Amino acid sequence: MSGVAAVQARMAEISARIAMVSGATPSAAIAVSSRDVNSSARSDAAFAAALDTAVAGTASSSSSGLSTSELLARFTGAQGGTGAAFVASASKYLGVPYVWGGEDATGMDCSGLIQRAFADMGVSVPRTAREQMKVGTEVGSLAQAQPGDLIVTRGGAHIAIYLGDNKILHAPRPGEQVSVRELFETDADIDTIRRVVPAGSAPGFDAAQVAATAAAGLGGSAALGGLGTGGVFAGLGTAGSLARLGMGSLGGPGGGAAAMAAAEQARLALGLSGAI
Repeated sequence: MSGVAAVQARMAEISARIAMVSGATPSAAIAVSSRDVNSSARSDAAFAAALDTAVAGTASSSSSGLSTSELLARFTGAQGGTGAAFVASASKYLGVPYVWGGEDATGMDCSGLIQRAFADMGVSVPRTAREQMKVGTEVGSLAQAQPGDLIVTRGGAHIAIYLGDNKILHAPRPGEQVSVRELFETDADIDTIRRVVPAGSAPGFDAAQVAATAAAGLGGSAALGGLGTGGVFAGLGTAGSLARLGMGSLGGPGGGAAAMAAAEQARLALGLSGAI
């Protein structure tokens, strides 16, 4: 006897007993019970089918269905100094246990992973997520995010690496390991998205180009006269002086937070090229 048939039989038995007490016609009670059960079964089946369709639709729209290994394989051999190379650098630490304050292969927290992966590329970034969320240039939305961008959430308490395909790589929490997961957060849940190195895989990493890109948000009217205690950039390797990029000074009109962000981006770029 099927599950539905068994339920119908039991309800019929109960209805008959109720009918005997209330004086109702047993056959009528049985017919109503049977009809209700059949209707309920049809409703349940329809709901299950609709749920399956909705879940399938969500899965197909949120990602391409690539496995983690297939997704990460995209970044193998990526051009140095790019977001793709940063993903490849960070993926070496998959499986490393989460350790609060950790920053090496024996254990690391979310910002320790970011700092270590960048350090492996020769890029220096601050240690904590709240400091890291200020480096590079801001990306306007998830729709514009590229592999290697930093995703900052929880008011700066957590930071992860965007992989594309609606996935992130991160060090989640105590008791877990560096891993890849679906990005369920929306723009409303994200504090900022930062791009520290170029997303693409150009033939070469041009520090001057990165500095110019960082300064572009200033409209070319203000930029980098000096950093830290006032040291001046005399040039950008063989690219010539910052004057060739049409930049003014940090202290001049149009400076402030945007100029400081551009300065940090240029500093990182120059660090990569060894031109400081």
